[in-house]
Amino acid sequence: MRTTSTAAGRGALPAELTTFVGRRRELSEARRLFGSSRMLTLTGPGGVGKTRLALRVAAEVRRTFPDGVWFVELAALQDPQLLPHTVANTLELRQVSPDPATDLAAYLEQKRLLVVLDNCEHLTDACAVLASKLLAAAPDLRILATSRHVLGIEGEQILQVPPLSVPDTEVLAGDATHYESVRLFLDRAAAVAPDFAITEANRAAVIELCRRVDGIPLAIELAAVWLRILSPTQILDRLKDRFRLLTIDRPTAPARQQALDATVGWSYDLCSAEEQLMWARLSVFSGGFDLEAAEDVCSGDGISHSEVLNLIASLVNKSIVVRHRATEHSTAWYEMLEIIRQYGAQRLGEGQGRGLQVRHRDHYRSVAQRFAAEGFGPRQADWFIRLRRESSNVRAALEFCLAHRSEAAAALDIAAPLWNFWFAGYLREGYRYLTRALDLATEQTSSRAYGLWAASYLAMFATDFDRNVTMLAECEEIAARLDDDLLHARIKECRGQATLYRGDLPDAIELLDQARREFRAVGDPLGEFDTLILLTAGTFFLDDPRADEFSRDALALAEQHGAQSSTAYALWAVGIAQWRAGHFDEATRSLRKSVRLFQPMKDLTGISFGVQALSWCAAFASPDERAARLLGASQAVWRTSGTKVDETTAYSVFDRRSEDALRAALGSAKFESTRFEEAFAEGASYSFDQAVALALGDDGDAPGSEAAATTPARGPGPEAPGGLTPREREVAGLLAEGLTNREIAARLVISQRTAETHVDHILAKLGMTSRAQVASWVAEQQAR
Repeated sequence: MRTTSTAAGRGALPAELTTFVGRRRELSEARRLFGSSRMLTLTGPGGVGKTRLALRVAAEVRRTFPDGVWFVELAALQDPQLLPHTVANTLELRQVSPDPATDLAAYLEQKRLLVVLDNCEHLTDACAVLASKLLAAAPDLRILATSRHVLGIEGEQILQVPPLSVPDTEVLAGDATHYESVRLFLDRAAAVAPDFAITEANRAAVIELCRRVDGIPLAIELAAVWLRILSPTQILDRLKDRFRLLTIDRPTAPARQQALDATVGWSYDLCSAEEQLMWARLSVFSGGFDLEAAEDVCSGDGISHSEVLNLIASLVNKSIVVRHRATEHSTAWYEMLEIIRQYGAQRLGEGQGRGLQVRHRDHYRSVAQRFAAEGFGPRQADWFIRLRRESSNVRAALEFCLAHRSEAAAALDIAAPLWNFWFAGYLREGYRYLTRALDLATEQTSSRAYGLWAASYLAMFATDFDRNVTMLAECEEIAARLDDDLLHARIKECRGQATLYRGDLPDAIELLDQARREFRAVGDPLGEFDTLILLTAGTFFLDDPRADEFSRDALALAEQHGAQSSTAYALWAVGIAQWRAGHFDEATRSLRKSVRLFQPMKDLTGISFGVQALSWCAAFASPDERAARLLGASQAVWRTSGTKVDETTAYSVFDRRSEDALRAALGSAKFESTRFEEAFAEGASYSFDQAVALALGDDGDAPGSEAAATTPARGPGPEAPGGLTPREREVAGLLAEGLTNREIAARLVISQRTAETHVDHILAKLGMTSRAQVASWVAEQQAR
């Protein structure tokens, strides 16, 4: 299987880079089973094509899941306790409680989506427990799993994925291309040898080769790549030699496993000694790697730094390594299929594995330290994107350190500098790594001090306030002995922030102003920026006019350093100061710019802050039902974000004031008194994307919104067909496609209630009683 990750609507599936061959029966059976079950597991041996089939099934049914189809790759995950975190992060859900499975269950309760859990076999028990809990909580959830073993949960349907069909022993003449294995071989052959075709001379060898590898897709792909330099007969001869060795070494292994082992082993044998060594060393990476990492970790002792690129290129040409294209924010990315990676790991010499893991640890410790050093600058956005891609390697490095008490301090050196990354999307996971490392690394060192500071910072947002206090106190004791001015400033900032969220505003402002001066004295612009943002918040809560000054100083500092994420937070600060001053239109523009900057980095906390403040703007600038929906929608995004800052005294007071303003407006004689509750509840039921679209004015229903601006208004002149508005005509077209109200809402990024209202209006205006009648009417209009 060859894939690369690409977003496609809500959720994302890896894009197929090669042709999908065969599997008609399995596709049909999978669709049938999904019709009667909410849990389907594709089982079969390694290399048989379970993942590829799952991706095709998911792609074919994705339109029936308005909340998206989400692909969760588990091959690189080793810690079963991180399974709920991994699923939550894939769904862009940050965890509120210490029990992420409970957060997931609550989040999915009203969602209609499909989750694909790929490569479950090493996490069978954990996957079974999580799947059972989620399916029980979310009636519209479907789970598609791939595993070498069944999960064994109630209601699970099993689809055994067989190898591709192979020619019978009698088929040595005539057309063999109706066999799936032969078609796959020819398709992959065309990619490496475009002039290759089955002839009388090579037909028997091709057929025998497909039979020899038992129709296993991965084995066929590995064999076909050698057509660049070998004929089918030569490939077959070398495979036969490998099979003879396997029969001696593993006489009791299943035939299909022998076929795969033979093909992978044969590919290994055809590599040079340097390529074999590189293959084995690359197995240390979890989830993939870039060239810089490979050069740093895999060079030395037989491979020079300058040879790494050529060796990787050679392994790419042999289909051992898969290359993904570089993007605007990232370099080229490489990975190996899990079966191939495991084979390489088995080829590491005695004692080499530990040394390689140490080099891997050192590399990612360096990555973490560089993130801390370069994280407030023009590469800030690139760093966040890079670390999301590298998260499996960061986990692997941390797990290696935590498995050996002597390495626990190194775990702190990796986890602590990443505090800002953990905060932006992996809060619970980062907090857990830091506390585990602190439990092991008890020596009063600088590593422990910075680990305590980072953990205490995250503890505030994990609502573990008691540990925040105790860890910060110990951190202060160590800092006093170390005479570390930067650490003193960070401690003061953290105390100021905790005081701010408790509502002790004057004390918080004093602490934060002291911290700002200390950060400036030690030359730490990120610390100075953070305190300016917090000072804006504190003075904003007190209606202190200095909020505008602090926010603009923060924006100038972020723009001076070219830091995109920080600029987004500064625009949020400017926006709330503008709102406090009554400049609602200016505030709305600043806050929308902030949210749009956060979106590429998937900073859910930043987006949540922005949407919340935009709901305040709407409540006071235009207190109508749409503003009430937005106030409810701001709760929806906070729920996804997983941070409880919105519930603290200081922030929640403005939510309450906004609610009071809206109740007063919507409870007037012009409206029924229940209008606020209905609109608020509707917004609170929105998906994350719907809520953000509403806040940004991209929902198509807001006056002056970007979407509304593209919809022509009805003016004088001939009436539209049936008297329908442009939006109603759009909804009618979706009705004709057979979409449900919920699917229409998801497609147009509106609420289900709004979609239902549009449908009612369409039926009334057209004098019809059924959706089928509307579909016929649409067809007639299109035929004119």
